[in-house]
Amino acid sequence: MIRVMLVDDEKLLRAGMRSILASEPDIEVPVVCEGRQAVEMATLHRPDVVLLDIHMPDTDGISVLTSLLALTEPPVVAMLTTFSADEDISAALRAGASGFLVKDTVPDELASAVRILASGGTVLSPSVADSVVDGYLRDGGRGMPDARLASLTDRERDVLTLLAQGRSNAEIGRALLLSVATAKDHVSAILTKLGAANRVQAAVLAHHFGLVGLEPEHTPATAPTRLT
Repeated sequence: MIRVMLVDDEKLLRAGMRSILASEPDIEVPVVCEGRQAVEMATLHRPDVVLLDIHMPDTDGISVLTSLLALTEPPVVAMLTTFSADEDISAALRAGASGFLVKDTVPDELASAVRILASGGTVLSPSVADSVVDGYLRDGGRGMPDARLASLTDRERDVLTLLAQGRSNAEIGRALLLSVATAKDHVSAILTKLGAANRVQAAVLAHHFGLVGLEPEHTPATAPTRLT
C-alpha cells in the first residue's frame, strides 16, 4: 500500500485529492495538513509520497521540501503548482523535488503519478515542462547540451529516454532486458555525464534534448516497448 500525505492550504483541494487517491485499491492517504504541520506529520505517519503545494500562506513550500528531505527516512516529494510559469519551480528542482504536478491534474493521471513516484520514477506535468526546463537551464543547467547528449552511449541514451518517461530502475531493466543493478549503474553514469544532481534533473535535460515522447532506439526485439 502506498502511503500519501497531502500538504496544501486549500481545504477543498485537499479533500478532493484525498478522495481521488483513497479510492484507489493500492493507495491510502493517512493525513492531510497545512505547510506548518508537514514535518511533524511526516515524522509521525511516515508517508511514502508527499504532494506538497509550492506556495502556501503559512510557510514557504521550498523550505518545507528541504526539511522533509532532511528527515532520517525522507519521503519522495512532488510539488503541486497552479502556474505553469512559476518561478519557484526551478528552486524546487534544485532543492530535490522528484516531480511537478499542476493542481488540476486529472484523477487517473494523479493516481498514476503517485505510483510512479513511489516506484522511484519522476513525474513532470506537460504544462509545466517548459517552465522547468527553462528555469533549470537559466539557473546553471545550460552549457554544451549537445555535447553532453553526444557523450552518452547508445544504451545510456535508451535508459535516459525511459527515465524521462518516469520509469523506475526496475521498469527500465525490464524494458531493456537489464538487471536492476545494471540499470542503476547506467542511471548513475548518465547523471555524471549530464552533470545532473538527480533523476528529475536528468529528465528535465531529456526534455531539452527532445527525447520525451520517443521510444528507445536500441530496445531488444523481445522486450516490451511500453510498460503499463
